[in-house]
Amino acid sequence: MENKLTKKSTVNKVGRSDFVMMGDIRLRQPLPTNKIDNVDPFLLLHHYGPFEISSRHNPLDLGPHPHRGFEPATILLQGEQLHRDSLGNESIVKAGDVQWTTAGRGIVHAEGPSKEFVEKGGVLEGIQLWVNLPANKKMIPANYQHVRKEEFPEKTSDDGKVVMRVLAGSLSDLKGSIQAQTDVDLYFIEGQSEGEVVIHVKESHQASLYLIEGSVVINDVIFLKKNENQFATFEQDGEGFRLKISEDAKLLFFSGVPLKEKVVSYGPYVMNSQTEILEAMRDFQMGKMGFLPRN
Repeated sequence: MENKLTKKSTVNKVGRSDFVMMGDIRLRQPLPTNKIDNVDPFLLLHHYGPFEISSRHNPLDLGPHPHRGFEPATILLQGEQLHRDSLGNESIVKAGDVQWTTAGRGIVHAEGPSKEFVEKGGVLEGIQLWVNLPANKKMIPANYQHVRKEEFPEKTSDDGKVVMRVLAGSLSDLKGSIQAQTDVDLYFIEGQSEGEVVIHVKESHQASLYLIEGSVVINDVIFLKKNENQFATFEQDGEGFRLKISEDAKLLFFSGVPLKEKVVSYGPYVMNSQTEILEAMRDFQMGKMGFLPRN
């Protein structure tokens, strides 16, 4: 693996991953915060769990709800989730799998632990990432992708201690299995203590790194540790950064070409104007985004 950098990308901001309440669900939200509003084209990152799921406790049963104007992606870390949507898709998403929804002009979906998983019990943990769509794609037909863990290509560091799973975009000669509607790279990284790797960032991309577990050092300077600073964004001024694993770690790297468009959001809708938000609300009420009954 290419392990050299002529010019390192400067860390722009570092942030915490504090807990917030989303309805009755307590989860981590490193993006957005008061300090970091968005990292264009990425709008939101929720890290939920680990939750102990059982027939007596199931905090993450999200009933049918709409989306329009962006791509919500779920990377499941532990457990098992059932996805259903108004396009007729129904699938069981397991640990390591990714579900990628292109909301486009509108979709209604529901997600939560499967009945079987609730009955047997277990730990559920995952990440949801919202990727904005440009104005000329906000009203494209909705789509759904479910890719299993074993279907993603992987790259291992020269020291054999860091593995990068390519979810979307590209890494060297590897292509991610998710087909995104925008120019983005998305890697899931697992590293053993004292492992080291160079992560290259495309010149046109704005990049971020989220620490899920463990601790790491970026460019020998910036330290990320769970329950302290867990999120870092980079300037578009270099070729990438050097990552050293201080203690066994899991991370999510994501980068993309900034859209540089006005963002107007309201709940599950992300558009370019308030008028478009009102139209989305009306279209959902009129059934133009489809229907999905409760299970």
